Amino acid sequence: MPARLRLLRAATVLLTAALVTLLLVAGLATLGTWSSVADRDAPRTTSAADLDLALNDMDAQAANILLSSGDAGKGRLQTPYSKAVGFYGDARREIGHDLRTLAVAAQGSGADEKTVESLTDDFAEYQELVGRALENDGHHGGKPAALADYRRATDLLRTQLLPAAGDLVSSNDAAFEAEYSSARSTLSAQFAAVLALGVLLLAVLGVLQWYLARSFRRILNPGVLAGTVCTLLAVILGSQMLSASADHLRVARHDAFDSVVALSRARAIAYDANADESRYLLDPQRRDQYAESFLAKSQQLYGLKGATLSTYDDELATTWQAYRADHRDLRFTGEFRRELDNITFPGERTAAERTVDTYAVYQRDDRKIRALFAAGKEQQAVQFCMDWAPGTSNAHFGAWMGALDKVAGINRAHFESSVDGGRSALNGLLPWAGGLLGAAMLLTLLGLRPRLAEFR
Repeated sequence: MPARLRLLRAATVLLTAALVTLLLVAGLATLGTWSSVADRDAPRTTSAADLDLALNDMDAQAANILLSSGDAGKGRLQTPYSKAVGFYGDARREIGHDLRTLAVAAQGSGADEKTVESLTDDFAEYQELVGRALENDGHHGGKPAALADYRRATDLLRTQLLPAAGDLVSSNDAAFEAEYSSARSTLSAQFAAVLALGVLLLAVLGVLQWYLARSFRRILNPGVLAGTVCTLLAVILGSQMLSASADHLRVARHDAFDSVVALSRARAIAYDANADESRYLLDPQRRDQYAESFLAKSQQLYGLKGATLSTYDDELATTWQAYRADHRDLRFTGEFRRELDNITFPGERTAAERTVDTYAVYQRDDRKIRALFAAGKEQQAVQFCMDWAPGTSNAHFGAWMGALDKVAGINRAHFESSVDGGRSALNGLLPWAGGLLGAAMLLTLLGLRPRLAEFR
């Protein structure tokens, strides 16, 4: 009998120690996952997306400077010119910051290191070309030379810089997805292991209680009973910790961050499309090319099969009205569709729908610009495109970007709250689960001590 009691005691101690170790390892690993998500995976993906946006913004502002500068300052559109110069400087500084961030993040990945190095070299060349264009534009009659340099700069942007930036967004987002999938798989395995060990430990405690009751003619052993209760609570809390971590991780990655990436891409595409309007007015030789490019970017944002610039507005209005009447009626594709397919949080749908509403207004402005230009009213077209007064194209573009920012802000806030929630679940539940298992071991040993003493 004492040998059997000692065997059951040893089994209880070993299983309890194994369960404590498992929970501790799982907790530390999950805390490491949250640190990677919050401090590495998400920031480097958003830095790549910010770089993509800033490159498009910088080129757009270079086009706006050339379009609004007049002839060596004569006939300059002062407000649009001043704003474009300020935004150009902001974008250039943002690109420098993002390149430094991505260079650090790329360490250890040969492909990403090579991409960042190539981006840095190409960006230096791009700045030289734009700088030369702006210098030529400052001379009387220098617009043709400035335009030639700008063409080379924007070609470099389209063929080298933007594809490389897009590769970095995809690469870093894929790395985040791989980290997420691995963490979810690990959490599932740990959850199953905690349940299995917990059930086994409870079974051993049940056998021990039954053996004591049968051998010593007592109904229950208080120490073993208290240890069993503590073990049950620890298993529940440990399982809840791992389950909550998995749920928070899913919300952070897919419910929130997928939308953040889609909206970041949409914003970058929007800035490039807006630049195509300025390029269309600025460069007569490439007017048709820039009109086609604007339509292609519009299709990336809100895709309508077979639509042209002349039919796009009507088809947008028709398909959007159908969606507003029935949210299952989705006749469009693109980045807006990706966001609307991933509506999760309170207020997100209203904000996302507001984004498409403001986008439709901006699209109608584009047709007005082209109509004015086709009617020979070039100066009016430029004024409407470049001005920031209420009711103008830039004002409506700003409203559209503000609506985009609001949707992105909702998703970023929930991403951050999910990260905080996951960390809080670990920090709050792990000590309790570990403490309860320690108490269970101690109570069980104390409950067995008087019984074993009877055999000395």
